[in-house]
Amino acid sequence: MERRKQILGLALLLGLMAFTFFLLLRDQPLSTLLDTLSRVHPGYVLAGLGLMVAYEGCEALCTRLILGRLGHKVPSRWCLSYSFVGFYVSSITPSSSGGQPAQIYYMARDGVPAAHGALNMLLIAVCYQVTLLLYAGTAWLLLPGLRAALGVGMGLLLLLGGGVLTLLTAGMLSFLFLPKLAAGLAGRVLDGLARVGLIRDRAGAGEKLARQMEEYAAGAACLRANRDLFPRLLGLTALQLSAQFAVPYLVYRAFGLEGQSLFLFLGTQAVVTLAVCSLPLPGSVGPAEGGFLTAFTPLFGAALATPAMLVSRGISFYAFLLVSAGVTLAVHLRGRKRERPAPFLNRVRPMPSR
Repeated sequence: MERRKQILGLALLLGLMAFTFFLLLRDQPLSTLLDTLSRVHPGYVLAGLGLMVAYEGCEALCTRLILGRLGHKVPSRWCLSYSFVGFYVSSITPSSSGGQPAQIYYMARDGVPAAHGALNMLLIAVCYQVTLLLYAGTAWLLLPGLRAALGVGMGLLLLLGGGVLTLLTAGMLSFLFLPKLAAGLAGRVLDGLARVGLIRDRAGAGEKLARQMEEYAAGAACLRANRDLFPRLLGLTALQLSAQFAVPYLVYRAFGLEGQSLFLFLGTQAVVTLAVCSLPLPGSVGPAEGGFLTAFTPLFGAALATPAMLVSRGISFYAFLLVSAGVTLAVHLRGRKRERPAPFLNRVRPMPSR
């Protein structure tokens, strides 16, 4: 079933790519586009690819740090491979978090208990969401020209993406730090969904909620036992997102342009990412390209906006989709590793909140 879902997701991704590029390039003369792309400085493209390696590396450092605090000495190359697996699977599934189960699976195959893998992904997700909201919110406040350039359509997408991510982040933080209140609210939501027929198995849903609460309780215990962990994870996540958001600036320089600040590009890409991150599309293909054109055309100019989008998305998404696919295949073929003990949660095993 999982393989079938991945094949369907990949087919959907390819279909979206074909449709998106048809719409965006149908009025672009191919000879003119190729001539423009031929003037791109390859050194900046390589630097952009290096930033994406740093992007994956920062997540790998977060994984190594969290698993280390849980008592697992996982090699850095394994942590990096988990990051590439997450990038690939998330890119071919409609959910941006679709790669997390795959990462947990391969961690478990390498001897990390699934509960610890889930806890790792939970903490990484919380830090990513908090950092993205702060990044985009700061850009929105400090860049009035960006607000004017987005227009109504992107503004509505930004409102949707920001609202969804804010609610999700608030919920996750509540489950971590206010477990009794959050569990009570979640239980009432399940009761309401069951009454209107959206949940048929209320007892089963309650059991899933209880298991999820155990993971959040373990996460809170880990953060309380390691008070420096959350700030360090936030710092690494800020560095991770900065590496990704700087890619359009390198593309700007690759076309021989100058005069605009790095912060303007960082903030613009942060806002575009927030606007499209909650859409149920593989890799946000379509809205991500359209959002780039809307937000970055004032910076690149109308003539270079489409070529710049192709190079930027080529670096930050399409090239790394291929690289991640190769790494995922290599990880899948790697032999099963011997399981190791889990000393941290053997020492600190919080009871589920009631």
